[in-house]
Amino acid sequence: MIKKGIRKQIVMHYFIVVFSALLLAEVIFLLAIRTYYYDSIYSHISQNIRNVEDIYQKFKPVSDDLGSDDLSYMLSSFELKGTELQILNTQGEVLINLSEFQPDVAIKTSDISQALSGNTGRWVGRQIGTKEDVMAVSKLEQINGQDAYIIRYITSLEYVNDKLLNVTLLAVSVGAAVLALVLGFSMGLANSIVRPLNNITAVSAQMAQGKFSARVKGDYRYELGELAATLNYMAEEIIRSNQVKDDFISSISHELRTPLTSIKGWGETINSGGYDPEETRIGMEIITKETDRLIGLVEEILDFSKLQQNEMKIIMGRVNLKELLQEIMLNLWTKAEKRNIELRLNSEDRPIVIGDANRLKQVFLNLIDNAIKFSHEDSAIDLIVHEENGKIITQVCDTGIGIDEEHLIRVKDRFFQVNPLNGGTGLGLAITQQIVELHHGNMIMQSKLEEGTTVIVTLPLPKKEDIPGELI
Repeated sequence: MIKKGIRKQIVMHYFIVVFSALLLAEVIFLLAIRTYYYDSIYSHISQNIRNVEDIYQKFKPVSDDLGSDDLSYMLSSFELKGTELQILNTQGEVLINLSEFQPDVAIKTSDISQALSGNTGRWVGRQIGTKEDVMAVSKLEQINGQDAYIIRYITSLEYVNDKLLNVTLLAVSVGAAVLALVLGFSMGLANSIVRPLNNITAVSAQMAQGKFSARVKGDYRYELGELAATLNYMAEEIIRSNQVKDDFISSISHELRTPLTSIKGWGETINSGGYDPEETRIGMEIITKETDRLIGLVEEILDFSKLQQNEMKIIMGRVNLKELLQEIMLNLWTKAEKRNIELRLNSEDRPIVIGDANRLKQVFLNLIDNAIKFSHEDSAIDLIVHEENGKIITQVCDTGIGIDEEHLIRVKDRFFQVNPLNGGTGLGLAITQQIVELHHGNMIMQSKLEEGTTVIVTLPLPKKEDIPGELI
């Protein structure tokens, strides 16, 4: 007994389909064989009637009343081996026949009515006296253009039916053998599907218990192969995500510890007293700087959390990108000046977009700050703004260290850092990407190692129906 499951479903479906098709084919085959044999008997008797009629044309009684001699002569002339011959009048009464049995009543079977209508009648049924299956074939004969008598042949179908029974038993045996083969084949097919599924299920159970090193082994094909590959890929991604998470926790712990150590150290130093005002001023500057750094880290984490939960609020308005970039350049001018990096802006007049000014400032501040961080000294960073195909395109181009192809495809992933030693949470570009998408735009990064990086931010132009607002 096959237990419930996919295996049973597959076996049952195959078995039912093949059984139905086989049953239909056997029924059609047996009906065709039966029809063939019955039609052959009917054709043989009908052909005999036609042949005898051609010969019998020489004998035509002048009178409508047939004598006993006439009937006997007709009986001997139309006789056919293996059949019983009867001559009936038009009322279906038997005038003479070859057997000793003489029916007392008129014959009313369908072959008689067919013969009276001018056709060669045929009837298959059970003989009243002998109770055997017979076929009766009747034909109306005329004398002087008048319906005179009916020639009726009766032949037993017992022999034919025995042969048909043997053929039926043979067909059933063949069908049973075919069904047995199909059952075996379907069970093999079901096993070939269920066995990999059981393996995949077992591996999935291990992964559910946290054993992400488990893998689906085996060269499976088609959908099963895709399922196994997807499951293995999922496990690899979970391991990678866990590693990224661990790296992030380690990195953020270091990032938080460093400024806290400085704040605590200078706080204890200042609290102890005995230092001159200049040293106290320097300590307070360091405490302020490190506090701002902590606030930036916390805000970055909070922003990412809001984006993940779709809770970040965007206040839309009309924003002049040129003025926004000029403001950012002023904010970062001191940092760029320390490394002798020139910030150059090439923009169309008043490039207007619809967006949140503060969030867009966060986007470009992060991009330009990264460009400064990874540019060589005595270099330049170009900020290019232009309109193209109904879009405002902003490019941040540097000639810095660049990013290799392996890291470029992952650089916008959350928590990912090309070089963890550079500090940060690895969330900056992930947040930037999501903010741009919230503005119905997109961000593309192009980079080559030691040749520089270009970040392209595309934002839609405002429509006429957009609500006007103050430019920043």
